[in-house]
Amino acid sequence: MAKKSDNRQTTEAGVLHSVTLIDVAKVAGVAPMTVSRALHRPELVRSDTQKRVLEAVQATGYVPNMLAGGLASSKSRLVAILLPTIASSIFAETVQSLVDKLTASGYQTLLGLTAYSTAREEALVEAILGRRPDGIVLAGTSHTKATVERLVKAKIPVVEIWDLTNNPIDTVIGFSHEEVGKQVARHLLAKGYKRFGVVSVDDPRGLRRCKSLIAELAKHGIGRTRFEVLPAPATVQAGREGATRLFDETPPQIVVCSSDTLAQGVLAEAASRKMSIPEQIAVMGFGDLSSAAHIYPSLSTVRVDGAVIGVKA
Repeated sequence: MAKKSDNRQTTEAGVLHSVTLIDVAKVAGVAPMTVSRALHRPELVRSDTQKRVLEAVQATGYVPNMLAGGLASSKSRLVAILLPTIASSIFAETVQSLVDKLTASGYQTLLGLTAYSTAREEALVEAILGRRPDGIVLAGTSHTKATVERLVKAKIPVVEIWDLTNNPIDTVIGFSHEEVGKQVARHLLAKGYKRFGVVSVDDPRGLRRCKSLIAELAKHGIGRTRFEVLPAPATVQAGREGATRLFDETPPQIVVCSSDTLAQGVLAEAASRKMSIPEQIAVMGFGDLSSAAHIYPSLSTVRVDGAVIGVKA
């Protein structure tokens, strides 16, 4: 479930070494005071000197310390958690268990929202690193090249969650979205379903699950699967809109959704059309939100043990 990368650097003693202002000064060939002035009072240094300093900062991965310089400890006791959205509670269990464990160990948490944008994630990472966090948790494994390079050079623990990759920045704790899609397809085919509809938002992980499901269906002779993609985040309204697009033609036997929230919208649209569930239309979600078992009719879904992911992270 967890993999470690080999790209974190250590000293000969095996201890992680954070880049200091002195290291930057050595690379730039200037005094440490000059580095400080170039970063904080650039008007006091010549343009060519400032350029050398900035190139040295980029080369070393140095992060200017925005905390008080007189702190006795280099630890900030701060861990940042970057999520795509909080509009859906699919990450709730993971975040709750993660925050509970960190709080019990004396850490504070900082939450940032990326809105499914790797560019926005890059900007957040850059801003957060200036706060000298003791660790960063990222939802997913898709990042810009600059984000990956910056985090590797920062030499702090990084945990990517809710996904898997063979090349993590540091540590990854999650599951295969492609395998989820395959297993859902096989489960539903075994129940005899032939006509499928799929509804997703443009969340990269949700899209991977859905595309894997459609590919698995094709392997079993289901050649045409209607697939509706709506803008993120997942909402009940988006689920209703996706269902409307599917139902306005010949309705499928079953609608598979990338989240329980979308699935609830599909159920609502089906109810408004007085469609019998699951006799006329079956619905399947993902995430096993707390509401899934309590709506009527109860929702079939895929459960992810988010609390375990949070504890491991």
